[in-house]
Amino acid sequence: MNNRFDLTNKVALVTGGSKGLGLAMARGFAEHGAHVMICSRHEEELQSAAARIREGLDVRVDYLPVDMTDREAVRNLAEVTLARFGKVDILVNNAGSNTPQPIDKIQDEDWDRILELNLSSIMVLTRALVPQMKARRWGRIIHISSVLGLGSKEGRNAYSATKAAVIGLAKASALDLGQDGITVNCIAPGPFLTDLPMSLLDEAGKQSFASRTALGRWGQPGEIAGPAILLASEAGSYITGEVLLVDGGAFARAL
Repeated sequence: MNNRFDLTNKVALVTGGSKGLGLAMARGFAEHGAHVMICSRHEEELQSAAARIREGLDVRVDYLPVDMTDREAVRNLAEVTLARFGKVDILVNNAGSNTPQPIDKIQDEDWDRILELNLSSIMVLTRALVPQMKARRWGRIIHISSVLGLGSKEGRNAYSATKAAVIGLAKASALDLGQDGITVNCIAPGPFLTDLPMSLLDEAGKQSFASRTALGRWGQPGEIAGPAILLASEAGSYITGEVLLVDGGAFARAL
């Protein structure tokens, strides 16, 4: 039987792949046969993550420490990945951060850093890798947005602005690239138990997010893998320019 979720011999590049959702998606791709390249800023975290991704599997996993706010480093990431693997079939733009500030307290340096990391690096890396996807007439590009790109929360000005922007970027790129056999989509995660929200919210805030979901709980990082595999595989071949909410039903609640 043809397995439309099979990723055997595909190459996936996952930014921010050393922990949290990035690590979960990278492991999911590897479990379905893909070779995986991950990056983040910290080499020790990358070494540990690479070992977890390849554990028990016959796939190649490699990594590169990268500061995604450095455009030259982002371009180098594309070059190194292509040199090591020969191609990139699946690109997951997952690296991102959040520095909460009310609109009248935004610091220019913080705004510029979040904009570069959460949005501009995505453009730079996608731009660098699209030509070789076009040459093979096959590619899957997934930007990780957020429920805060569709709604927001107090103080999340820069984060929400960039996460909304990547949705627009995905829609435009999907139109640019559809004729070349390349799909471009966003995943918009809701409350997941990862380091970033855990570091920003107090217990009341964590409970508030959980209570807004239909399931009454935070998501486990592994629960993002299925949606990512769908969009990365032949199973998702007719899905492009879309935003897939993975939020436990939070946006089903009107008030």
